Amino acid sequence: MATKQLEGFMKYVFMMAALASILAVALICVFLFAGGIPAMIEIGLFDFLLGRQWTPVDTPPSFGILPMVMGSLYVTLGAIVVGVPIGVLTAVFMSHFCPPFLYKVLKPATQLLAGIPSVVYGFFGLVVLVPFVRDHMGLIFGGNGSSIFTASILLGIMILPTIIGVSEAAIRAVPSSYYEGAVALGASHERSVFFAVVPAAKSGILTSVILGIGRAIGETMAVIMVAGNQARMPTGLFRGGRTLTANIVMEMGYAADLHRAALIATGVILFVFILLINLAFTILRRRGRS
Repeated sequence: MATKQLEGFMKYVFMMAALASILAVALICVFLFAGGIPAMIEIGLFDFLLGRQWTPVDTPPSFGILPMVMGSLYVTLGAIVVGVPIGVLTAVFMSHFCPPFLYKVLKPATQLLAGIPSVVYGFFGLVVLVPFVRDHMGLIFGGNGSSIFTASILLGIMILPTIIGVSEAAIRAVPSSYYEGAVALGASHERSVFFAVVPAAKSGILTSVILGIGRAIGETMAVIMVAGNQARMPTGLFRGGRTLTANIVMEMGYAADLHRAALIATGVILFVFILLINLAFTILRRRGRS
């Protein structure tokens, strides 16, 4: 009898925990949309989304976030180009090719990357990556090193722990019969892994990419330190830019009235942007299963 009562009690505890999570998301949505949509209406939706000028202190002020939208897109796409191939291939190596003695070192090292604070990544980018890009790439492409290219490399490094961890777990979850069947048909070890095991783990690998994109889009401190923070349309990978998150953090401290509301509206766009990415990957994943 006591066991049944305990199970019934825990059922309600778990239900309350789930409802608390849903309530937190709902409150965030209410705060964002209640504060941001009136600003979009006052500024004008198309002027806000497609405007190329962000000059909140001018008279009259301009609140066009297209430069920040493009900056976020460029930086995120660059991080994907850097982080996804390295992360997935590292996960494949750790799951099927890595010697046991090396795995004992490599696994904690990748987990340690996830625990490094963003500001430390930012200092690394500021001290190492920015001078390297300026001295080696600047001679060819110009720029002072603080650029979209540098931010993409840094974010690509930062999303590696997420992609490696989730992808490795997905690959290891594939039943061993997939690999054994491929080997029995005469495939080599490498072909068995890449043509039988990895495709079977496609859903989990896509999940790791989604999480990595979410980390890249939401990153602020490291991007502020290496991206140049210029609120203008990006003119090249080796020129400075500003992301949506950086724009909010840099100006929220002194913003007031319509300026503050425009920054909240920027958060709404960022929120919708992430939802659309998750929806797109969910559709792709369902098509892959069908």
